[in-house]
This record gives sequence, C-alpha cells and structure tokens, in this order.
Amino acid sequence: MAIIKCQGHCFEDIQAVIFDKDGTLANVEPYLRLVGEARSHCIEAQVPRLYLPVMQALGIDENGIDPTGLMAVGSREENKIATAAYVAAAGYGWTSALAMVEKAFLQAQTQLPAKVTQTPLLEGGTALLQRLKSVGVKVGIASADTHEEVAAFVNYNRLNSVSWYCGISAGKLAKTHPNFLAFACEAMNIDCSATLIIGDSASDLQLSRQGGAGFLGMTGGWQREFAINLLEDVPSDGGANAAIAFVNRLSQVECFD
Repeated sequence: MAIIKCQGHCFEDIQAVIFDKDGTLANVEPYLRLVGEARSHCIEAQVPRLYLPVMQALGIDENGIDPTGLMAVGSREENKIATAAYVAAAGYGWTSALAMVEKAFLQAQTQLPAKVTQTPLLEGGTALLQRLKSVGVKVGIASADTHEEVAAFVNYNRLNSVSWYCGISAGKLAKTHPNFLAFACEAMNIDCSATLIIGDSASDLQLSRQGGAGFLGMTGGWQREFAINLLEDVPSDGGANAAIAFVNRLSQVECFD
C-alpha cells in the first residue's frame, strides 16, 4: 500500500489508481477539435446549415472545447445520438438521421490521422506512472473512448505500468455503469476503498463514489479553466479514502511507500 500526496492532501493505504484517459493522461484537445470540425462538415454536406449548431452541441467554439461538454466527456455513441437529434430536427426520420450521422462520422475518420499519434501524454504523466509502479501501486485506465483506442494508447506509449484498462466495447461495462468500480476493482484484485480515481469530469467523481474510493480531480488537461461538479446529491459509500482533492498538473502528485 502507498501514500499519495497532492496539494496538501493525503490519500493513505492506496493499492491502485484508476486514471481517466482523455484530458487526464492524454492531451486530446487539439485532436478532438479536428474531429468535431470534420464531423460537422460531413454532416453539413448532407444537411445544409447544420455545421454551427452541431459544433455548439459538441461544446466547440472559437475559444476551444468546453471541458465539460459533449465532445470532451461523451462517448462516440453519445456524440452520435446528440448529433442525430439535430439531423432529425431538420426533417429526417430517426432511423435515417442515425444512418446519416454514422456515415458522416466514418467519412470524418478517413480524413484524420490516427488518434494515438496525435494525443501524447500530458506533462508529468510518464513520471507519475513510473512512480506508482515503483511503490507497488497497480495502475488502471477507465475511459469513455473505445477499448481499441485505449489499447492503442497503452501500446503506443509503452505504458508497461498499466496492468488493466477498459474502454467502450460490446460485452464490457461502460465506466458510467453503477457497478463499474466493483467490476474494475475485481479485475485488478483490489478493494474499492483502497483505490484512487484520477479524472477530469463529474462522471469520474461519480465513479469514485460507487465504492468509497478517493478522487483526485485533474483540471489542467484543457485550455479553458473549469470546475468539476462535486455532485453533492450523489451519495458516497464511504470508506477511509472517500475524499477529494484537485491538481492542475500531474507532476504535483507525489507517491510514497
């Protein structure tokens, strides 16, 4: 077990740390903007005058990406459904709207480089992962990205310290599922209450509250300043590490055995 310190806060008896990927470990904002622009252009090619409405729905404007918006925290499927709602509102049936959006998303993907080559680790990420491994802490990644992209991220960056990861895939629980923390901790063979979640969104905080895990909010992965909704109306299962702290750089996190 280890002690993890940051900004004057101390998480004790930690057996495992589960990271969010995009915006927490990976610098994804420039790439996600390209994705949003490409998808919106491909939608507008089928339905005129939808470029700006779709961009706004995704949380993208001239100032960048909203870290709490759909493009930043939503899964591909959630982005697809939200975009399809705009297409349907333009006069298309729901089934047709979904098909049109899927076509646009696939077209957009062909115009873009591989995500893993465009989303490097944020500053301090590599060193933190190495420190966690050196003090015997298990490391996992839980993401709303596809399982294939999470695997590519781990392999491309040679993250040998990561012992478990999970993204969106058929047959796997999504990280927003109410039993996901128990599922992840069982897979890693550790206790939920001895786990620290590090993420950049309210959904990551909600994940920690499923089983009394600690939560460390990482708010420095985006250009815009933002605050993570503390979800005071969501009960915590308690536990010794059911506490919250925040950092804006991964280098601010210290580990001790």
